[in-house]
Amino acid sequence: MTDVHHTALVAGEPLRLNDGTVIPALGLGTFGFKGDRGVGIVSRALASGYRLLDTAVGYDTEAEVGRAIRESGVPREEIFVTTKIRRPGHGYDAARRSVRASLDRLGLDRVDLYLIHWPNPRLGLYVDTWRALVDARSDGEVRSIGVSNFNADHLERIIDATGEVPAINQIELHPHFPQEQARALHRRLGIRTQSWSPLGLGGRATLAAEPVADAARRHGATPAQVVLRWHQQLGCLPIPRSSDPERQRENLQLGRLRLDEDELRAITSLGHSGGRLWGGDPETEER
Repeated sequence: MTDVHHTALVAGEPLRLNDGTVIPALGLGTFGFKGDRGVGIVSRALASGYRLLDTAVGYDTEAEVGRAIRESGVPREEIFVTTKIRRPGHGYDAARRSVRASLDRLGLDRVDLYLIHWPNPRLGLYVDTWRALVDARSDGEVRSIGVSNFNADHLERIIDATGEVPAINQIELHPHFPQEQARALHRRLGIRTQSWSPLGLGGRATLAAEPVADAARRHGATPAQVVLRWHQQLGCLPIPRSSDPERQRENLQLGRLRLDEDELRAITSLGHSGGRLWGGDPETEER
């Protein structure tokens, strides 16, 4: 059995995006994984079976991710690499340069998924930036393109302007901020929802919440495993971040865990209007 098949069995079946690309059902966030320590963290994750690595220009970890891939011994075609463009890369020409710079830092010929990290609406260039990603895909620099932290009006503008629907919208999503309206919109448009900070801030409040803890006891699972499967059963793709090898393995080992409808509803009911972790509203955030 190959690592890819093993990963599919424990973490969930790979998902198909609206452009036909297949993506692993669970990934590893790499924010803060800097230097030799960061390379080691990513390398251990690859050895544990992770095949989706999520980085960004703004994380400044592209070089570490690329080095870990090269040193891992895992065939490049088995690894799905996501990175994201930051505010200084907005605008058509700047975005094309940003894609090429990401490829250089990663040491790759192609990125599997390139996202606009934030719409930066006051800058007003995210439509031109999206056009640049469409062309980067046509030129073979990226396989799939998407966005991150885009609200409904941002999505409407880029789709109306180009006719191109993002493959993914990566948004803050966890039990205290379940984003029902965004998920419903994504389903209607055929966009896959990807969850950043899927366990909440450090996971503490989320993992200790009664519906999560109760489900973990009933299923003989960890609270983190319950929350990650909650994401998947909602149709979302979670990207937990952990530097601890044991937690990395636990997050990947979801096995046959399946929550019932009552458990799903109880966990979703933890959501509240102030559930954002640090107030990062896409309508006002500029980064």
